[in-house]
Amino acid sequence: MRRILEVARLTLHEASRRRILLAMLLCGVAFLVVYSIGIHFVIRDFDRQTGVRVAVEKRMFLTFCTLAGLYAVNFLLVMTAVLLPVDALSGEISSGVMQTLAARPIRRSEIVLGKWIAYAVLVAGYLTFMVSGVLAIVRLRGGYTPPNVAIGFPLMLLEGVVLVTLAIAGGAKLSTVTNGVMAFGFYGLAFVANWVEQIGTMFGNQAARNVGTVASLIMPTESLWMLAASHMQPPMMRDLGMTPFSPVAVPTNAMVVWAFVHIAVVLALGVNAFRKRPL
Repeated sequence: MRRILEVARLTLHEASRRRILLAMLLCGVAFLVVYSIGIHFVIRDFDRQTGVRVAVEKRMFLTFCTLAGLYAVNFLLVMTAVLLPVDALSGEISSGVMQTLAARPIRRSEIVLGKWIAYAVLVAGYLTFMVSGVLAIVRLRGGYTPPNVAIGFPLMLLEGVVLVTLAIAGGAKLSTVTNGVMAFGFYGLAFVANWVEQIGTMFGNQAARNVGTVASLIMPTESLWMLAASHMQPPMMRDLGMTPFSPVAVPTNAMVVWAFVHIAVVLALGVNAFRKRPL
């Protein structure tokens, strides 16, 4: 375990040296600034009016904007979780750095696990910063906090870890470019599959639902976001489908269990592939 944590520490240090953390921070701040400006001007218009109807409309607007902000954060999470570790193994093999590291008394499995921990920590920190920023802006400007954030946030984090695992495992076998294409391809599959399942449910098409469900099992990322979005909105708005983030077919908690299994299986495959890869 000590050697795994040492690899994780070195990976975090390298990310800091290459100013990856600074770039993540600046991009996150830029998004939050733009988001806060938009929220401010719309809320200002609501504050100039009075009445029960205006209060209800304001509440619905804040719910929608919060979910829209979190959806944007979720997209940034996907990009970060794929692009950060996409060359963690393949890039260091090509540059010759990996040969130096592997020459030490350390197992290849410890290298993979150490890098996986490091990038999972980076993604967790980034997600915490972005979600906290969105929630703070809406709370301070509109006095609103979505329900069940304590459930939705871990689900989003789990989605990020699934993608980090896929990118790490892919880098153990594939080149950097191929790995990136594969990771985004699987995410695209999950995105389309989710909408196939939603549309199939809406129109009572069981075949479409089955196709979407099978594809979501292959890549559970979008199902995790849908489950998080379902929790983080008032039940009435969710049940009536009052926002684009109100899923018709809500994934069950079994998808969460499957996501953990998915991470374990993909990470094991990555470790096994890295053991066999010539350096």
